[in-house]
Amino acid sequence: MRLKSEIWVKAYVRRLASAGQQAYVVRHGDDDAGAIYIRINLLDGTSSLFGPAPASLSGAETDRRWVAHFKGEARVDMEVDAYLEREARTDPDLWIVEVESRNGAHGLEGWLTDA
Repeated sequence: MRLKSEIWVKAYVRRLASAGQQAYVVRHGDDDAGAIYIRINLLDGTSSLFGPAPASLSGAETDRRWVAHFKGEARVDMEVDAYLEREARTDPDLWIVEVESRNGAHGLEGWLTDA
């Protein structure tokens, strides 16, 4: 059984804060099962984006996993904004967490997968 989205997001934000990183919930989704997107703002006009891995991947049905969008490359913020707006129109329950990190640190080690 997966942790509720709200609990996972709160723990992730606190974990980053304890490491000295700023993270913000910019869109609050469904508390129980909303999809979570992690945006890494590189503070130079670009961002990286990680989204939920397909549930069909091994372990993804019980543990949250993420995949890098845009082939893992940073994109201009307007492109990332547009992508997230499209996703929010199709899934109004999604969460967006933004992490400020000039070096791209995301704190998702162990949760990333190559889907």
